[in-house]
Amino acid sequence: MSQTIKALIQLRDLILNGELQPGERLLEVALVEHLSVSRTPIRAALARLAEEGLLEKMPNGGYAVREFTERDIHDAIAMRGELEGMAARLAAERGVDAAALARIKEVLAKFDALLLKTDLADSDLARYFDLNHIFHRQLIALAESFIIERTLEHVLVLPFASPNAFVMAQAELGQAWKVFYVAQEQHKNIIEAIENREGARADALAQEHAYLSLQTLQRALKDKMVLSQLPAFKLVMTNGDDGESR
Repeated sequence: MSQTIKALIQLRDLILNGELQPGERLLEVALVEHLSVSRTPIRAALARLAEEGLLEKMPNGGYAVREFTERDIHDAIAMRGELEGMAARLAAERGVDAAALARIKEVLAKFDALLLKTDLADSDLARYFDLNHIFHRQLIALAESFIIERTLEHVLVLPFASPNAFVMAQAELGQAWKVFYVAQEQHKNIIEAIENREGARADALAQEHAYLSLQTLQRALKDKMVLSQLPAFKLVMTNGDDGESR
């Protein structure tokens, strides 16, 4: 592992675990000592984390840990929904390869098999997590759009923007099976619309699917135990749209 990658991983973990506080300014000298790497990989790692959105560059130089508001999370999820909706619409309008369609239908069948159980164990949640990641990745691939894929990459590096960001929170809220069942029905409807060449419907369904994450967010913000299941929850301001207080 290169020193830059080592520094990147360690710094990202410190931020997401809350060991580096929102608004805290990061000093290269202190990081060199703490992470036991030289200043050059530290600088590269800081620049990369700023690109990912976890750090913000200060006007007078250096970086500070970014603090996110509820509105930021909402916007990130909405942007993912817009991009996934666009991918679904383009896939429907342009048509998709039969083999690619068959592969994503196989994922849907695995979802169905998993959701035959209404009492999901930790291993089932892990399986759902994996299948959900595969489904959303394949959905984007159906559009065969390099532009959408690259744009979405910039959104998904934010810790709460991915389709799986709220899976554990849903489990903590109870009745996770019901939420997952609704999500699976939406998965099926999106693929059905793509297969039937219904672009506008596919777009709308994909955006509605992202709305499930927003519903979970609103419920999670009212429960500290559930909120703790959100990735990087310590970076999120939970009072006020503009983050005046935590």
